[in-house]
Amino acid sequence: MTSLGGRALRLTVYIGEDDTWHHKPLYSEIVHRAHAAGLAGASVFRGIEGFGASSRIHTSRLLSLSEDLPVAVVVVDTEERVRAFLPQLDELVHEGLVTLDACEVVRYVGRVAGPDTGDAKGKSQL
Repeated sequence: MTSLGGRALRLTVYIGEDDTWHHKPLYSEIVHRAHAAGLAGASVFRGIEGFGASSRIHTSRLLSLSEDLPVAVVVVDTEERVRAFLPQLDELVHEGLVTLDACEVVRYVGRVAGPDTGDAKGKSQL
């Protein structure tokens, strides 16, 4: 597991839920590449309403059938590791917004797998 604490960089990629990379959801490709790059973690958040550079409002309300809702992929790691990952986003993200924010990691603790079941036993790895 990656160790992380103190000063860090938060990378947020805002894209549409329907955006794809080789017939696969773009958000999934970003998460898998972040994992392969050894970044500390990545999460995907689905928005209920929003608009971007196209000025078209995407919403889960009305009868729009939840068309292309906004999605945010958030990655937090050291500045060095996040910046090393940016060239991959240049390849993947053709429409959307990519932001970087300085942040402070207060706690980053994973789970320890149990010996038989692979379940978490609540033991801290710090």
